[in-house]
Amino acid sequence: MKKLLAGLAFLTFIFICSLKINRDTHYFKRENVTFRSTKLPADTLITILQISDLHNHVFGSDNKRLIKAIQDANADLIVLTGDLIDKKTMTFEHIFPLIEQLTESNQHVYFVSGNHEWENGRTAEFFNALKKRHVTILNNRHTRMTKGNTIINLVGIDDAATEHDNVREAFRNLDCKNYTILLSHSPGIINQDEPISADLVLSGHTHGGQIRLPLIGTLIAPGQGFFPAYDKGTFQLTPNLYLYIDSGMGTTRIPVRFFNQSQLSLITVTGEATKQTTC
Repeated sequence: MKKLLAGLAFLTFIFICSLKINRDTHYFKRENVTFRSTKLPADTLITILQISDLHNHVFGSDNKRLIKAIQDANADLIVLTGDLIDKKTMTFEHIFPLIEQLTESNQHVYFVSGNHEWENGRTAEFFNALKKRHVTILNNRHTRMTKGNTIINLVGIDDAATEHDNVREAFRNLDCKNYTILLSHSPGIINQDEPISADLVLSGHTHGGQIRLPLIGTLIAPGQGFFPAYDKGTFQLTPNLYLYIDSGMGTTRIPVRFFNQSQLSLITVTGEATKQTTC
């Protein structure tokens, strides 16, 4: 009898775990995050939708669930922080219709490359197709976006893990008096020798560990090894510099997430007090 009960308990545990894995992997949530800065006037509010590490995963028929969530967010701009595709992706039939929906609903769509774009073998073709679909690729360069009377800098760095990054070039001639957002697929960019003249760094790459354990958290992350310091969420690096790591939407190597639901992030940046003009 005890063996029977133990067997039933084990099967129940496996069943519950399989339900959890299915939900975490194939259903996503929206993470809402807020940052404040005295570089921005007190009445400023800028919303950024971050989508990272999709790895060509499809949510709902023709990505309808994902498209609806993007439209419902109604963000001022959309940032794609790398690994939209997987290195094994052979066809772009799912990702291109999604990109077209993004740029039809929002004229401010920005992209930085991840390691899987560079490892795919069709890198140039993919990048050219993004440009044709009106995505702004920030490949070691910066641009500016205006909302009302407020100007923000957007800096993009090509993937550091595959050594395509050039921090110095990306920040060249940047007006650091403006609030500055750095897009970098890998959070490891913060460990490089070149100074980062940004207020907020938005990254992905880690998948939040992809598989997390209760009370333990992330076991391993790319580029950081076991028990990584920067796995997911918000980290204050200096009094005026924050790092936010989105744990991403897709999977790689094994098609499983556990205690780490797929997500996109709606990031709100607000101003407070009087705008400061010093760098």
